Amino acid sequence: MKIISVEVELVDRPAAPTFRWRQGLPGSEPAHTAGVLRIRTDDGLVGEAHTRRGVIVRDLVERRIAPDLVGADALEREFLWHRMWELDRIEEFPVYALGLVDIALWDLAGKAAGLPVWKLLGGFRAAIPAYASTVTYGSVEEYLDIADQCLEAGYPAIKLHAWGDARRDAELGQKLRAHVGDDVPLMYDGSAGFDLPDAVYLGRALGDAGFLWYEEPIREFSVTAYRWLAERVDIPLHVAETSDGAHMNTADFIAAGCASFVRTSATFKGGVTGAMRIAHLAESFRLRAEVHGGGVVHRHLCMAIPNTTYYEALVMGNPILPNPEVGPDGMVAAPSAPGLWDDAAE
Repeated sequence: MKIISVEVELVDRPAAPTFRWRQGLPGSEPAHTAGVLRIRTDDGLVGEAHTRRGVIVRDLVERRIAPDLVGADALEREFLWHRMWELDRIEEFPVYALGLVDIALWDLAGKAAGLPVWKLLGGFRAAIPAYASTVTYGSVEEYLDIADQCLEAGYPAIKLHAWGDARRDAELGQKLRAHVGDDVPLMYDGSAGFDLPDAVYLGRALGDAGFLWYEEPIREFSVTAYRWLAERVDIPLHVAETSDGAHMNTADFIAAGCASFVRTSATFKGGVTGAMRIAHLAESFRLRAEVHGGGVVHRHLCMAIPNTTYYEALVMGNPILPNPEVGPDGMVAAPSAPGLWDDAAE
């Protein structure tokens, strides 16, 4: 199954529904030029990967990636995964671009085998619970209302994206715990908003409130800062979400002793192949590898990775907008079509 072309189609996308992240981060995506990467083979199969950054990715594909891939065997994913890392040494690909070729190759492999990719990966489950991953709301009172709506909608767990103010966020976490009771799993995502002193303050408050995990409170440039944080708080840390280097960098977080959970994803970790490497690495240390973000590719990963426990479902709006992937019981079902994309629109 030889690769005969690698191309990116540019697609204009409208602005996303309006929402906010923490102070200092841009909110919802404006209108933009997305892209669909397509790898075609000599037997007529086409593999796809989707990106919001179409113009950047098309330049990389036309100038650097396509000349290297055309003529290669599309089933040699391991070899081609390493080729992308070799090209990265010259090009320094954006972290979101590094795994796109691998995603498209797994789509091809699933179509060739007549199997959804999660089954091609071995398969572990056919459904998984989703947690409600909030955007940033305006007040404690609004968050409590949103939490009630999430539980009513069937979500069994809730993760906060809050304001990026350690004192306010600590108060929110404690009031949310008092509001929902002790039996609802709660998580917190700092979106890399804090330095070490504020991360310690907030982590202690969330630990006292019994939060399940404390995710990315600090930019992930310094493993040492995370080790110091782990020494100062009791709450389990969730690390290595956006750090470059896939399993190689994640291994340093684990070796430093600061990881109870690690992030894995096709988006930031070198595609499906990179995501599975991280999951297996984490499992060998009896850690959990939770999949970052939603979308159909990550549904496949959630069904294939044994040491992941939830699907991340973004919750926005008030009243909250329905998520067609999540059933009334809070469960997300496995994709069924060969390849990756099923009937989902990405």
